[in-house]
Amino acid sequence: MSERFKYREDREVYSAARVRALEALLIKKGIITDRTVDTVLEFFETKMGPFNGAKIVARAWVDPAFKERLVADTPKAIAELDLPDGMAGAEGEHMRAVANAPGLHNLIICTLCSCYPWPVLGLPPYWYKDPTFRSRAAREPRAVLAEFGLPISKDVEVKVWDSSAQIRWFVVPERPAGTEGLSETELEALVTPEAMMGVAVAKAA
Repeated sequence: MSERFKYREDREVYSAARVRALEALLIKKGIITDRTVDTVLEFFETKMGPFNGAKIVARAWVDPAFKERLVADTPKAIAELDLPDGMAGAEGEHMRAVANAPGLHNLIICTLCSCYPWPVLGLPPYWYKDPTFRSRAAREPRAVLAEFGLPISKDVEVKVWDSSAQIRWFVVPERPAGTEGLSETELEALVTPEAMMGVAVAKAA
């Protein structure tokens, strides 16, 4: 990731301390219990996260008809798969997929705040919420992608999709070359959150 979007090393420690203080205050006031936060974290670690997105992308790679349905009506296509309940729930409302192709690269941002399809990508990284990333990616996406280590040639169109509470976008990256003999499960391991955001591409192991 570009140095421009990195943070000081103690950011996690500082943020964790603030979260613990807020949690203690909410428990003291009786707004939540001591299990509430753990329950939410467990939910996003085991049921809602990038592992769901990887399953969706891998199916799109092996099933062109599914890929077409996914782009045409994302929630309906996702409902075809054996995924946990709640895919269209919190932060998954109105999800839409866009597919990379030869000559076309898609990038997902949120210029307003940090709208993000949590059920398929997990929790958003710090840099996704950074005002610098949000504004620069909208103005100069090629430069930002190059800083992420993903230079895009001039003959490839770059489309930027702005997520919001009404539409939460994610990318179906191109299937890596040389993966024709891999199973669907093996393909899932090649799909990263960054590739589904458009700041990286899927690569063969």
